[in-house]
Amino acid sequence: MKTRQSEADEQLLVEAAQRDPACFAALYEAHFDRVYAFVAGRVHNRDQAEDLTSEVFQKALAHLRSFEWRGAPFAAWLYRIAANAIADHRGAAALEHGTSVADDPPGVPTAPEIQPEIEEAERHARLFRLLKSLPLDQRRVVALRFSEEKSIRQIAEEMGRSEGAVKQLQFRALETLRKRMASKPGGAHA
Repeated sequence: MKTRQSEADEQLLVEAAQRDPACFAALYEAHFDRVYAFVAGRVHNRDQAEDLTSEVFQKALAHLRSFEWRGAPFAAWLYRIAANAIADHRGAAALEHGTSVADDPPGVPTAPEIQPEIEEAERHARLFRLLKSLPLDQRRVVALRFSEEKSIRQIAEEMGRSEGAVKQLQFRALETLRKRMASKPGGAHA
């Protein structure tokens, strides 16, 4: 949950970026993880998710001057752009493959329909941020194990460590992430 202060800070960031597009970088940094998680959760292809996330931020920057603060978080606007980009992508893919768009899941969902996905994207974004806070070796083990789906033996060989050391690094990383995810998002570790 955002506090009134963080909402006011975000509004100031948006207004600054509307005056000077160079200030958009702060909005990009603040929202990249959650937008990527939202897109990746709907597209299920890493390359397409990266491309669509890039497209979302390009469109947001291009249309930032038309954004009006109406009390809803800036992220809601980004999610709407993302939902439209996903729908456009599915429509283009359907045309390319000669299938009907009706064969795909519905295109642009309404806000209540995507609320559970937004909440899941927020959890994933928080996890991504917490991963970045892990020590380098722990972060590397987690990436190799879960993103690249390598075995403990393969990771040990790649890192020049024993299998026991890799298991210990993985255990510590997962324990740290579990504890931090269980704490409140606004806490000291988030």
